[in-house]
Amino acid sequence: MFSFRFRQRPLLTDLPAPRISDLARARPPAGEAQDYLSGLNPEQRLAVETTEGPVLVLAGAGTGKTRVLTTRLAHILATGRARPWELLAVTFTNKAAREMRERITALIGPSAEGLRWLGTFHSIAAQILRRHAELVGLKSSFTILDTDDQERLLKQLLEAANIDTKRWTPRSLAGLIDHWKNRGWTPEKLPPGEDFANGKGQSLYGAYQARLRALNACDFGDLLLHNLTILSQNADLAEEYRRRFKYILVDEYQDTNVAQYLWLRLLTSSTGNVCCVGDDDQSIYGWRGAEVDNILRFERDFPGAKIVKLERNYRSTSHILGAASGLIAANRDRLGKTLWTEAEGGDKVRVRGLWDGDAEARLIADEIETARKQGRRYGDMAVLVRASFQMRAFEERFVMLAIPYTVIGGPRFFERAEIRDAHAYLRLVQSEDDDLAFERIVNVPKRGIGDTSVQKILHIARVGGVSAMTAVRPLIGSDELQARTRTALSNFVRDLDRWRALAADTTHWQVLETVLEESGYTDMQKADRTSGQTRLDNLKELVQSMQQFDTLQAYLEHVSLVMDLDRGESADSVQIMTLHGAKGLEFPLVFLPGWEEGVFPSQRSIDEKGEKGLEEERRLAYVGVTRAREDARISFAANRLVYGRWTSQLPSRFVDELPIANVEAQSDTGYYGASTGMKEAKSRWDEAPSFGSGYSSPGWKRGQAFASTQTPRSGTAQARHALIEGDGRLVATADPKAGSGWNRGDRVFHQKFGYGAVRAVEGNKLIVAFDKAGEKKVIDTFVEKQ
Repeated sequence: MFSFRFRQRPLLTDLPAPRISDLARARPPAGEAQDYLSGLNPEQRLAVETTEGPVLVLAGAGTGKTRVLTTRLAHILATGRARPWELLAVTFTNKAAREMRERITALIGPSAEGLRWLGTFHSIAAQILRRHAELVGLKSSFTILDTDDQERLLKQLLEAANIDTKRWTPRSLAGLIDHWKNRGWTPEKLPPGEDFANGKGQSLYGAYQARLRALNACDFGDLLLHNLTILSQNADLAEEYRRRFKYILVDEYQDTNVAQYLWLRLLTSSTGNVCCVGDDDQSIYGWRGAEVDNILRFERDFPGAKIVKLERNYRSTSHILGAASGLIAANRDRLGKTLWTEAEGGDKVRVRGLWDGDAEARLIADEIETARKQGRRYGDMAVLVRASFQMRAFEERFVMLAIPYTVIGGPRFFERAEIRDAHAYLRLVQSEDDDLAFERIVNVPKRGIGDTSVQKILHIARVGGVSAMTAVRPLIGSDELQARTRTALSNFVRDLDRWRALAADTTHWQVLETVLEESGYTDMQKADRTSGQTRLDNLKELVQSMQQFDTLQAYLEHVSLVMDLDRGESADSVQIMTLHGAKGLEFPLVFLPGWEEGVFPSQRSIDEKGEKGLEEERRLAYVGVTRAREDARISFAANRLVYGRWTSQLPSRFVDELPIANVEAQSDTGYYGASTGMKEAKSRWDEAPSFGSGYSSPGWKRGQAFASTQTPRSGTAQARHALIEGDGRLVATADPKAGSGWNRGDRVFHQKFGYGAVRAVEGNKLIVAFDKAGEKKVIDTFVEKQ
């Protein structure tokens, strides 16, 4: 844990002074100022009007959290409790910050324009660090590295330390360092158990931080880590910020990590006016450092805090909310709340068991087409999966049926090579100290400066403790490099000096246009007849996007900090995404496939985190169900192709945790009515009869006919009633001791795999070499002897 060391120093007074125009701005009459409170329900209004002291707003899914946040800010401003620059409001995404600013402006008008401390954790931390960079050994013009540059720098350090970069990869070290920074650990505070490359983790971390300072750079995690150092070691400065921020609001508090938590604690007192809004039941980002304990211990951190629960849901039907509430109730570590809605009725949550992943994809595709014919837009429907490997079957099926779809989470615009190159040029124009930008574009387009020469320049720079550009200038006049290389470097330095001078009195987007033309980068793309035009179009879009920012520094900082890049409006299409990517979204119809043990909940999560991991998986399931406004459909498969291997699946335990009153279940797996050789796995699904089969093959009918001749046992499928009351179905396991009338060489027919020959017999399981589908393991009741 980060330790706080306070030392006195002269009071810093570089915080921005209020503007006269802000002080003199007209306020609306008191009567008009209260209009924004109309339409709030009692709990929402309580959250808005409880302005003094610590407040925790537990906002369930679809309960109007964003409205409460923005109205609370507007209320504080409209009633004169604070001026815009005295409010600190932090969110997790730039999109959320923009939406909050726009809503506040719509509520109270231009007075919201002075909210200069409204933004993401990292953007606010960047502002503070720019003002006090010298306290951590940086200049105010420091560069924020992206992941690509970070990994290249780490690769250099690993190679310098003679560490095998194939075994100990730069990417893995980058992830580990990010984890350390999320925990608030500097190199000297790294716990003994945290290591990399057999005891070299701490030294590599220290070397990396030293190198960043030499480059006048920091990575994403440093923004908060350096803030912790500045605020904890300068008590007077921390107190100045605490006085400046009369009110602090935090969105999505359940997703904060340790560093963010410590940062907030340094900026607040235990009795301060801090309001945290979040939902412990939606804390699903533990894998990237989020600590649900931060919200669970709020009352211990802030004694006497007011807790306001927002439980009235404006999004989903009563059955969806009932299913979600029943599911999440199985978690022990939660503050507790129950969602409800005045809109009674609606369809029950449908649960469907299928034979395999392909059958599941066929079912969902068919239901999407049916919904489309009934008037739904494709964009009203979403398929939310636990892991990306589940997407393939849906993509293939949708392509086959010409169903338009969009996979959310694909390659991003700013990650394209041509965009990274353009940014490297801009960064080097802004700061000569950026060696990573220098290394990336010194020979792009090719100038005759080979890798050997580049590495020699970087080595000389490291030995001399200077930047590469500083080292290049004297090298041009020496004999250290070949004449051709010296000439190319001389031209490159001359061009950079000219572009830097141009940047002093020319707009930054015009500078980029000039750089791309004069460097030969545009001509290089024009010469590429395969994808050059696409790259040029991307560069044109880049130039256009830069025009939204006043300065080059503001633009580059935006690119480094952006966490949720906006996508253009797409055509009407079904959305396919992971459950993690779906948080904050909602759709009328949501499909939730793959609810099987090992897939969801993820076996890896359980193995790594135990009960804590399982509870986070359950929260993820809760998030998935509550994405649906009108219709939620859960499915699981009896067999799943996972990373190239067929595995038999059991239904997720989350299926059995759904309240029976809110669920309509149907099984197409064929696991009920088990014949000889099948052992029934005990499940609450056993208590509900099936709807009937989606299979009509001879083998299926033969198995059903055989099952109907068996003596029913109490509680088994044969003894059930004809109507379903809302739960699912059981899964069976094969018994290798069961008798079988099959022999090696028998010809068979399978409804899905077609014709084949039996290769081996294991009880009632057959290994069949199908003519077209290859070798498969199947249950004998699902094939017909020919």
